[in-house]
Amino acid sequence: MNKHFVLTAALFLQVLGISSAFAQHGMLGGTPMTFFVTSEPIADGGNLGGLEGADAHCQALAEDVGAGDHTWRAYLSTQERPGQPAINARDRIGTGPWYNFDGVMIARDVAHLHGDTLELARLGNNLTRVSGLTEKGLIVPGLYEFPHPRDGDWDYVKTTPNSNRHEVLTGSQPDGTAYPPEMDYTCDNWTSNADPEPSDQRIPLTGMPGKPNAQIGFPDRNGGGNGSWNSSHGTRGCSQHALVRTHGIGMYYCFATD
Repeated sequence: MNKHFVLTAALFLQVLGISSAFAQHGMLGGTPMTFFVTSEPIADGGNLGGLEGADAHCQALAEDVGAGDHTWRAYLSTQERPGQPAINARDRIGTGPWYNFDGVMIARDVAHLHGDTLELARLGNNLTRVSGLTEKGLIVPGLYEFPHPRDGDWDYVKTTPNSNRHEVLTGSQPDGTAYPPEMDYTCDNWTSNADPEPSDQRIPLTGMPGKPNAQIGFPDRNGGGNGSWNSSHGTRGCSQHALVRTHGIGMYYCFATD
């Protein structure tokens, strides 16, 4: 057999193996993926099955790309309820550092992620449009990238992967802590797909007494409110259709705790 062919084939297989490992575990050199934005929603609006269901979705998506050897947690807060203390998103994601699919560091620790000091706030974390990747290594489509008149229609969006979907659920304040319990910022702690009454559909995108709502952020830092990655504004409601109307589909951040 031609030696050149054998060497070429062997080199191809080696590169293929490296590429496969890279796709599953992060950048060359051994840095594993420990952060991603969910590529697919649970698709029941703000009803994620609580934190348990949200975490399970993170774990399943990670396992699908060979990163299931980590323990994954959703970056979601829950609010105080009778007999249930609030849970802060920042307290459930481990200590960092966290790296995306490409092996790019998003933040070195919880304080860096949230800008806990003036110096860290000025520095900022490294979550941007090009670094806020899904577990498949894809950029999350945002505003004005592939505009379409039906961008607010779930029937269109669910079959159009490049439609605008850059709002991610967090239920959190800018420092990663839960909101006080008086108004809903978490779709009833991620168990509700309810919407406001039809007469209230145009109320502001914020928490209001009696209004089903979820606080969202933008991985691309480009949107309404303050453009925050984790706490920009609320939603029209908690149904799948309500999330889509403000350019989200129920995606959220997942962090490895180990």
